[in-house]
Amino acid sequence: MADDWSRVEVEATVADYFDMLEHELNGFEYNKSEHRRRLSAFLNHRTDGAIERKHQNVSAILIELGFVYISGYKPLRNYQQLLWEVVSDRLARSENLVQVVRAQVTEPAAVPTVENILAALVEPPMPDLDARRYQASQVRERPPGRRSVDYLAMEARNRSLGGAGEEFVLRFEAARLIHAGKERLAAKVERVSETRGDALGFDVLSFEISGEERFIEVKTTAYGSLTPFFVSKNEVAVSRESNDSYHLYRAFHFRRQPRLFMKRGPLDQSFRLEPSQFVAIIG
Repeated sequence: MADDWSRVEVEATVADYFDMLEHELNGFEYNKSEHRRRLSAFLNHRTDGAIERKHQNVSAILIELGFVYISGYKPLRNYQQLLWEVVSDRLARSENLVQVVRAQVTEPAAVPTVENILAALVEPPMPDLDARRYQASQVRERPPGRRSVDYLAMEARNRSLGGAGEEFVLRFEAARLIHAGKERLAAKVERVSETRGDALGFDVLSFEISGEERFIEVKTTAYGSLTPFFVSKNEVAVSRESNDSYHLYRAFHFRRQPRLFMKRGPLDQSFRLEPSQFVAIIG
């Protein structure tokens, strides 16, 4: 079994990750292999695979802190307590990085123009098969520690971004149906969140090629496909009632190169739902 990572190794790895994250958020190019090569000089003969897994651990911790992550490092949750402490402390001291993210998650959004909107659809990301195995020990080991502002929740409350995502999906659905030779159905696609309100539990009414209704809930982020999103109790209930008619469309990398993936059916069958807030009742 490999030795535990020392504080020196952990701090060097976290510093390297934050440097790459800052480059990514500011739109600057960087080379992961070159970063890994330079980082190796501060580590105790760690393999490239071990370094990549540690970077993935940092992604997982940042998400739990309500922050954004490097999309190329898929979150991996089996991390050591020391890493949580170092990442949490580093984030608390990264004022410039935090200001960049704060500006991004509150910035108004426009519907992006793409050459071929149908090409925006990609396969959904694969689930983390190790998540359940490590979840209990992770919670037990994690110290109470500080928690940053939940910037992912701030982005989810950005109505301009959410509305732009819904409009993008509406255009995608119209293009999908027109491509299938169903122009009449395409003309009936409706952004019901705007025309009928939020109570329906979905945002866009579309159609299958057969003419059956397709209920679409849209969740939009400027960041990676594995960025968590928020769903309401009503959305979960409607997804269960609607079953195969219900679709979750996740729009990601929305401000740079918009992509979509979709999941069909009840939300609690496609995603692991975790409570994010409590209702306080007096008496």
